[in-house]
Amino acid sequence: MPVLSATSSPTSSPTWTNERIELLKQHFEAGLSCREIAADIGVSRNAVIGKLSRLNLTRSRAVEDRRLERSLAPARATRAVPRLQYEMLATIYGETGAPVVAGPIDEANRCSLLELAENRCRWPISTPGADDFCFCGNSAPDGQSYCAGHSRLAYRPNSRARVMRG
Repeated sequence: MPVLSATSSPTSSPTWTNERIELLKQHFEAGLSCREIAADIGVSRNAVIGKLSRLNLTRSRAVEDRRLERSLAPARATRAVPRLQYEMLATIYGETGAPVVAGPIDEANRCSLLELAENRCRWPISTPGADDFCFCGNSAPDGQSYCAGHSRLAYRPNSRARVMRG
């Protein structure tokens, strides 16, 4: 195994030699992308971007070009998942102005993991690993994970949504 001295470590050779810097400038002026420059010089793309930044080399684009690109870009998708979840639950339980009063949840259908089926509630009862651990097992509507009672517990609207609804 070769012994490395303090003067000959693998990291002692500089990444940016004068030749590489000149190649970087030539390729940049030629309009090559950072990926293409990196492949030709033999460094990473991030190294090229960093060196271009330190050399203050930027590709100038007109402000109008940037504004045009932004206006043509597709609009960001809104975070619709909570809204869809709310709408789905509203259709299941019905949207009423009065708060939903949860009745007792039936305990007669409890089942083990092996007894769970698609249309059974997967709400865990007790602590996993305990002797009395089981699942709710009540009927879960339309492919939902939980029965109506446990869905009310699991899918509560956040406080902002409650305030907005009144």
